[in-house]
Amino acid sequence: MASLIEDYALLSNMRTGPLVSRTGSIDWLCAPRYDSPSVFGALLGEADHGRWLLAPACAVQAEGDAGASPDEDGGAQVAERFYVENTFVLQTVWVTDSGSVRVTDFLPLTSRTDVVRRVEGLTGEVEMYQELRIRFGYGAVVPWVSRFEGELDPGGEESAPPMLVAMAGPDAVVLRGEPLPEAGDDDDERRHRGTFSVSAGQTRDFVLTHFPSHRTPPAPIDVNEQLNRTIELWQEWSGLYSPVDGAVEGAAGERVHIVPVRGHVVAKRSDIVRRSLLVVRALMHQETGGLVAAPTTSLPDVIGGERNWDHRFSWLRDAAMGLEVMLGHGHDREATQLRNWLLRAVAGDPQDLQNLYGVSGERRGREHQLDLPGYERSRPVREGNGAAGQHQTDAVGHVMVVFEKLRRRGAVEDHLSWPLQQAMLRSVVDNYEVKDQGLWEMRGERQYYTHSRVLMWAALQSGVDAVRVHGLPGDAPLWEQLRDALAEEIWTSGYDPEVGSFVQYYGSKAVDASLLQLPQVGFVAYDDERMLGTVRRIEEELRHPCGLIHRYRNVLGPVDPEDPDAYAGVIGVDGFVAQDHPHLGASLWLAAQYARSGRVDSAEKLVDLVLSKANDLGLLSTEYSPEERRMTGNFPQAFAHLALVQALDALDAAQGGRAVPAPAGATGGTR
Repeated sequence: MASLIEDYALLSNMRTGPLVSRTGSIDWLCAPRYDSPSVFGALLGEADHGRWLLAPACAVQAEGDAGASPDEDGGAQVAERFYVENTFVLQTVWVTDSGSVRVTDFLPLTSRTDVVRRVEGLTGEVEMYQELRIRFGYGAVVPWVSRFEGELDPGGEESAPPMLVAMAGPDAVVLRGEPLPEAGDDDDERRHRGTFSVSAGQTRDFVLTHFPSHRTPPAPIDVNEQLNRTIELWQEWSGLYSPVDGAVEGAAGERVHIVPVRGHVVAKRSDIVRRSLLVVRALMHQETGGLVAAPTTSLPDVIGGERNWDHRFSWLRDAAMGLEVMLGHGHDREATQLRNWLLRAVAGDPQDLQNLYGVSGERRGREHQLDLPGYERSRPVREGNGAAGQHQTDAVGHVMVVFEKLRRRGAVEDHLSWPLQQAMLRSVVDNYEVKDQGLWEMRGERQYYTHSRVLMWAALQSGVDAVRVHGLPGDAPLWEQLRDALAEEIWTSGYDPEVGSFVQYYGSKAVDASLLQLPQVGFVAYDDERMLGTVRRIEEELRHPCGLIHRYRNVLGPVDPEDPDAYAGVIGVDGFVAQDHPHLGASLWLAAQYARSGRVDSAEKLVDLVLSKANDLGLLSTEYSPEERRMTGNFPQAFAHLALVQALDALDAAQGGRAVPAPAGATGGTR
């Protein structure tokens, strides 16, 4: 069985993102890209769906067991694990009755897919256990594995290290290291395993490399060189970080938070922001700039439920958020990458605009089910995301708003960027009356979602500003006419004076967390009484007793929010039964709203609450189950980390006494 979601660590070469458990098992690896079929898929099934286990032999519970456990009775403990400062080089220190070792896991930042595992003896002598189960195609394809003993190099003085080569169809991997695990005597085992001892001062390296099966195995890497280079590159990138405008990193009085990293410790706010920026960079493809929402598929929002989604795609919303965050923190190159990815992704027929795309901007996302047991038997397991085929009218707004912010920072439109934006605005005009499934990708009935209508308004406002403020060509009179009509419609149908708040969709009296974006795009002021009334209702109706908030209330009516069984069997507005768990990104949106409307103490408490749900490496998932006290949903989640940066930026602005910059197009919506 897979580990708890929070027990995993992310590795990254900015092309793929394997997960290694606290107990030393790489249970998830897709190669060569984030969205490729898995080579190791035990995360969504059992050990026989693929994994690479490396741990002290005494930590492995029993012969043939599906995992290793740092069991004190077995004489092994994980003393600590951590990333080398400002990197994704993971180090895990095991302590046993006979000695201690450090395992270093990382992916070199190259164009190849190399997974490196180094074992260093620290004290005494430790017997290590290694088990390799290679399964291509999401666990469905067992490869043919050949063992090649070392041959003399051309100079005839040294022999090359032995290697295992596994191939099936288009995929192949090669494992190098000494000693290599051995094939089992039983053909049904279909695994390689073995033990070896490491004494103090000794080092053993193992490198698994993915390559196309029609090519010869790539040359071995120099592990020392790649380790040093990988640390250098991550730290060099992180060193470009700059605090949000006006904040001073390391200044006396810099705010701190309690975080569950290497024990519960006090962390500087700038360090928390830097780690979240690193997560976002780790989920951005090195070449294309596509930002995946998460490196995983089908980690369930509710354990045992059906809300299991493939997040290995790039959402326009996430790309726009990422662009703004990177630009605001000194990472101009990544901001440019995201801008260019957005332009390439939306190029084509504007009537065929999707809200999510492939890592390279592919127009795909056809959803189908995989034959996997699922994480803790949560099915279905999905490849692809059907939301790509949904109509979501807010998508254009996210793109147009961030491009207007770029113009206000001095960016110049080129021969491609502004014509594409004009085409997107024509799609807004053409789809003016069309209902959609909303930001949360509801699989129920289409509605006029207030958030979607406001984002359409924001898109039109950005177009008007492009013409009126920046002198670009365009049909500003038409856009102004539709913008004003939309504003009137929203205030009439999207705001309910009887309940004193905006509503989730026209005709409803419910609220949802997407309404927290209304002031972010300038439709209404953060401290407008009507927005504050909306916040009060979100607190009343969406806040879980633990303090985090849900995205929406799935079952509308007199249901006790503290009784999860009250939702059982009832199909809600999202097309599924029951209620999902509190959403970390939405909770952080509320924290930012608090900060920008003067409730600084509330904002700081809510941020601290979310940080307390991070794992020991500072990583956040999609949702959190207060009842089970565990993470749920895909992991790590880019949206959560982007929202964390935005919330901390808002706190910096509020606590520093600086004026909050008005969003682009901050006039015209409020009446």
